[in-house]
Amino acid sequence: MDSEAEYSVQLNTPAGTVTDGDIRLTTSSSAVQQTLFLIHSDDVTLKVQAAKEIRRLTKTSQRYRRHFSNAVKPLVDMLRCESFESKEAALLALLNLAVKDEGNKINIIEAGALEPIIGFLQSENATLQDHATASLLTLSASPATKPIISASGVFPLLVKIIRHGSSQAKADAVMALSNLSTYQDNLLLILQAQPIPSTVSLLKSCKKSSKTTERCTALIESLMCYEEGRNSLISEEGGVLAVVEVLESGSAQSREHAVGALLTMCQSDRSKYREPILREGVIPGLLELTVQGIAKSRTKAQTLLRLLRDTPYPRSELEPDTLENIVSNLISQIDCEEQSGKAKEMLAEMVQVSMEQSLRHLQQRALGLV
Repeated sequence: MDSEAEYSVQLNTPAGTVTDGDIRLTTSSSAVQQTLFLIHSDDVTLKVQAAKEIRRLTKTSQRYRRHFSNAVKPLVDMLRCESFESKEAALLALLNLAVKDEGNKINIIEAGALEPIIGFLQSENATLQDHATASLLTLSASPATKPIISASGVFPLLVKIIRHGSSQAKADAVMALSNLSTYQDNLLLILQAQPIPSTVSLLKSCKKSSKTTERCTALIESLMCYEEGRNSLISEEGGVLAVVEVLESGSAQSREHAVGALLTMCQSDRSKYREPILREGVIPGLLELTVQGIAKSRTKAQTLLRLLRDTPYPRSELEPDTLENIVSNLISQIDCEEQSGKAKEMLAEMVQVSMEQSLRHLQQRALGLV
């Protein structure tokens, strides 16, 4: 694309005339060639200088990421240098090269970057550890790299960072695990690293509206498909409560993951998980989701409410299995006055919204709109 743009400028310019476009393209091409020359040199100082320039140019430019794809191999070689400056400069340049560029992600892995990056995860140098975690987060976003990263044995190291790393490294590590969890074969391997205690601890400490909370709950939801994951969440003090709190006040996506996690638990073994979920005061949050949640969350919340009642089945034809009846049944089981009060308020709001929707539907029918 860029060569076509340069050719077009030359065709539409009178002979002997130099335009701003010519200057920009020539300067750009010259900078790339000079930087590539330096990164391939034997002089460590020049290589570091080139790596820093690659990082700068590729920070926001997809075009430069393509131009510097040939720099991947020498940058990966720099990761094995003795000097901290070389390692850091190369790591940051590779990180920017990988952002939103599938080809570069694959090239970085194939060039052998994974081994030194994983080594940095275990480094006592917090800066290298942070950069390495961010790099793994970026590399793990590609479907092609997930199996390779998974086979490297990285899961225990990421879980350790979630527990003991810097605040940014913790967020990046849980996001990397969440990325890797979308590859089905990885879930059991992730579970073996026992990520739930660390993830719950992070979930308790971060803002409920944050991206980190979204990834924590997404990871927890994925792991609820397995009994080991469900038992781990129940065993962790405040584990179910942390998920319920996200269901109440998280972002729309986080709330969907939270209700999905609780629903998966209840569907897997209602008799085992019904009481622990009810005990954490989930009803007001579920009621709010049935009124205000996105479509998927509303459906999941309604299904979970049915499973949480005394019996998940209609009692008789004389008592229709309406959501209002289900919720009334649940409210009667709540011992805590505060929870019961919140639930009754949400039930009243839910009934009001239902009546308003029914009225609008009748009006539309009267007008012949439906």
